[in-house]
Amino acid sequence: MESALRLWVILSRAHSAISVQTTDHIKSEGLSIGEFGVLELLYHKGPTLLGEIQRGVLVSSGGITFLVDKLVDKGLVERQDCPTDRRARYAALTKDGEKLLRRIFPRHARRIADVLSGLTLAEQRTAAEFLKRLGMHAAELAREK
Repeated sequence: MESALRLWVILSRAHSAISVQTTDHIKSEGLSIGEFGVLELLYHKGPTLLGEIQRGVLVSSGGITFLVDKLVDKGLVERQDCPTDRRARYAALTKDGEKLLRRIFPRHARRIADVLSGLTLAEQRTAAEFLKRLGMHAAELAREK
């Protein structure tokens, strides 16, 4: 049990330190981390159903509505009707949203690479494999409840 507790503390501290290093420039652009997560998802996937965005950025349904509303107000995202289901709505980047992400995403990606360069590429791959397995196990435990 002591080993698991030690690992939890190390994971938590590492996540905190990495988050600080990789989110300052996002905040300097007037975006919250949640808003950036939505923009990044739309930048890479294109127009996406709100429910899929919710699962992708791990917020509640009310939270995704709030985030998309804020991004619509900022002129970065627009809502689009789903042609096959009147109840469903897509979110898509506007031209201004796409322009913003083209400008800030490369810097964000470089910053993440710089911060994670404390591990070799092989170590990064191994860590990703272990953490993915750990996350999948935790998700499985949650489903069993």
